[in-house]
Amino acid sequence: MTLLETAPPPVLDPLLLPTALPPLPAALPPLTDPGSGRPQLWLVATAAHEETAARYAPLVLGPSELARAEEFRRPTDRATYLCAHVGLRRVLGNHLGVAPRAVSVARAPCPCCGEPHGRPVLPGEPLHFSLSHCEGLSLIAVAAAPVGVDVEPVPNPQTLVEAADVVHPMEAAELASLGAALRPAAFARVWTRKEAYLKGLGIGLGADPSTEYVGAGAAPAAPAGWLLADIAVPPGHRAAVAVRREGAGGAGPD
Repeated sequence: MTLLETAPPPVLDPLLLPTALPPLPAALPPLTDPGSGRPQLWLVATAAHEETAARYAPLVLGPSELARAEEFRRPTDRATYLCAHVGLRRVLGNHLGVAPRAVSVARAPCPCCGEPHGRPVLPGEPLHFSLSHCEGLSLIAVAAAPVGVDVEPVPNPQTLVEAADVVHPMEAAELASLGAALRPAAFARVWTRKEAYLKGLGIGLGADPSTEYVGAGAAPAAPAGWLLADIAVPPGHRAAVAVRREGAGGAGPD
């Protein structure tokens, strides 16, 4: 069975392990059945891809992506962007059976305003995907249903003070119950879960992140109609993925 023929599972493992994307020109591993609709996750380390991504970007990315890369002032941010987007084109091309350059990506209508800045989609294709990157690290998720992924560095304590109003009251209480040394990582866990879910919806931070409860504990609490799991990433980071359940059409846009 292929990825698109499987059905989402009733639950996901609390912690998912992504596959390290091999740098170009190495081919991607053969596609495998992710099992009951589990998302396929790819980890892209900028340090491992920087040289080849810069070399292949003009052959893989479109003009708008190349122009966007040039807007980054910091070379490290530019490198991560190129690695993430070259990697995404490779993964999607592998699933679709086309060259990375031939992958066509568009935006779905925003569920809030109807404008074309919702989830990124593949026009005419039932495959769903999501991309997230922070300095030095990127994550790609591919699934048979709407999916969102997020990766973030663990913040410093001051950031926690400034972001206190973005969490659900129950999450705030859970964070407050932890020792000060544990709160930054726990907050990053909460935040990546929220952003993965909101990206899966196609809303992103256009919605109030404090209204949904995803939990600060070891096991995430998925919103109705969604599956939610943390992703194992290098130390100093946290990551999460959200996948819409089969038949939960009212929980997010198609």
